[in-house]
Amino acid sequence: MQIKQLKSMSLTGLKVRTCNANEMNTDTAKIANLWQTFGQKYGPKLTADTKVYGVYTNYETDMTGDFDVIACCDDKNIKVADSINVATKESRYLVFNGKGEMPDAVIDLWGEIWQYFSSEDCAHQRTYTSDFEYYKNDSEVEIAIAIKG
Repeated sequence: MQIKQLKSMSLTGLKVRTCNANEMNTDTAKIANLWQTFGQKYGPKLTADTKVYGVYTNYETDMTGDFDVIACCDDKNIKVADSINVATKESRYLVFNGKGEMPDAVIDLWGEIWQYFSSEDCAHQRTYTSDFEYYKNDSEVEIAIAIKG
């Protein structure tokens, strides 16, 4: 992991509101369906240069409260029904890297992130403003967590 100062990005995609407790139950989970819908609606329109992100924002409280998840990309020319525009916040981020088969690699990486930030000797504090996943390719992901300082 490394600290990076990242600029704001303007993205377009599809949104759901959920919480981690709901995501642990297949009957109430929404994120997997969000990505399936994103793949169906956006997938055929993506180019090799299009960057794909998962943005987490509008946190109710912390990792236990509700939050928005936006499956999105950086190609603002792609037009899809029910799409929204979202901007990540310019901020200081702690960036974690994961490799492996998706979605397992990203799920495992989130587990590492939660463990890191819940550690008593954690040197950083989350802001819960906007965090994001950046899918570098089919088997590599970066997760950027906004931190104080």
